[in-house]
Amino acid sequence: MLLKQIIPTRSTLAHLRFVFSVFLLPVYLFAFSQADTVKPATAWLVFFIWHALAFPASNGYNSYFDKDEDSIALLAKPPEVDISSYYFSIFLEVLAFLLGFLVSWQFAFAVLIYGIMSKLYSHPATRLKKYPFISFLTVFIFQGCFIYYTTYAALSGMNLFSHWDIGFVIPGAISSCLIGASYPLTQVYQHEEDSRRGDKTLSIVLGYKGSFIFSGALFACGIALSYWYWHLAGMLLNFYFFLVCAAPIFIFFNYWFYKVGKSTDNANFKNAMRMNFISSGCMLIYFGVLAVFS
Repeated sequence: MLLKQIIPTRSTLAHLRFVFSVFLLPVYLFAFSQADTVKPATAWLVFFIWHALAFPASNGYNSYFDKDEDSIALLAKPPEVDISSYYFSIFLEVLAFLLGFLVSWQFAFAVLIYGIMSKLYSHPATRLKKYPFISFLTVFIFQGCFIYYTTYAALSGMNLFSHWDIGFVIPGAISSCLIGASYPLTQVYQHEEDSRRGDKTLSIVLGYKGSFIFSGALFACGIALSYWYWHLAGMLLNFYFFLVCAAPIFIFFNYWFYKVGKSTDNANFKNAMRMNFISSGCMLIYFGVLAVFS
């Protein structure tokens, strides 16, 4: 019976939201671009473990316990979840953990820790998601700097506990700021459903206007840290290129903020997905260019 339940249904495959993993790809590319020496086989394996296994597993596990009826990221009309979402997501996490040992034991346990945090975030017994600031910090840390530091160490083949200089710390902080800036905006259209489920999200606490101000402030912190990092490295051209790539994000962000100020009906799934695709696309271009030419 358990074997049958592990086989993913069409609903489970939809809730894994593999495309959503692309939104987290800039952090991987940033780490890849800054790593000194990278073996291609290791790079592909680390990429596969995060983006084809660990992140989708987290999505599926979260969806199983959320049981969303309204729109969620990339799914305007999410199909009803079934038990295979639970078992298959755990299977993917176990596979990710075991494959992690092919990189290093430190990376394997980083994958394990990420999986544990995703469960604490979603499971009814702990449900970190219902606590606004704890849930924000969970995403801010574990989808930002945690992924950067562990990925950089894995790609470089270095000991994670022996390289904590400023040139290592700042990029992780940049990653967290960029991830954290998008977090309230992914919740801004879900106030009604989150409230109905008892999840007091950060966006609910901040309100519509506050969500945009908070996101803008964090993105500004990311810009400031980026300037500091590239200034210390003597590579300010990379910072100016960042500003160019960030311009479409800035333009749409302000346009959407203006529209929501006119009517909160504009804080909807369609605009949130536009914001996600624009911001992710621009950052993919930026960090992708860094990864190719660094």
